[in-house]
Amino acid sequence: QVQLVESGGGLVQPGGSLRLSCLVSGFSFSTYDMNWYRQAPGKARELVAGISPTGSRTNYADSVKGRFTISRDNVKNIVYLQMNSLKPEDTAVYYCNVYYARYNDPARDYWGQGTQVTVSS
Repeated sequence: QVQLVESGGGLVQPGGSLRLSCLVSGFSFSTYDMNWYRQAPGKARELVAGISPTGSRTNYADSVKGRFTISRDNVKNIVYLQMNSLKPEDTAVYYCNVYYARYNDPARDYWGQGTQVTVSS
């Protein structure tokens, strides 16, 4: 079964850094785009960053460009989100995501359990 397991969240001061990790199993990791989303209370879930199967292409929300970096390790089946210069506005639950079709099933979104990132002084 598809499993996405996140780690690395926590409490950090403004200007600080965190690295989130998502360990993936249950599908051919190296053939799919991977994404990070986040959701703050009362707000819609938003796409933060995405990465192509080999890591050659990445995309970022305007709010995090220049501060966040998404990367992946296709041997270890891990996708990372390096977050620098963190701001209070970055406070949210961060989710690892893949849009994936199991054999003979419609494609759907799969999500990790989420990891809380809190940026506060």
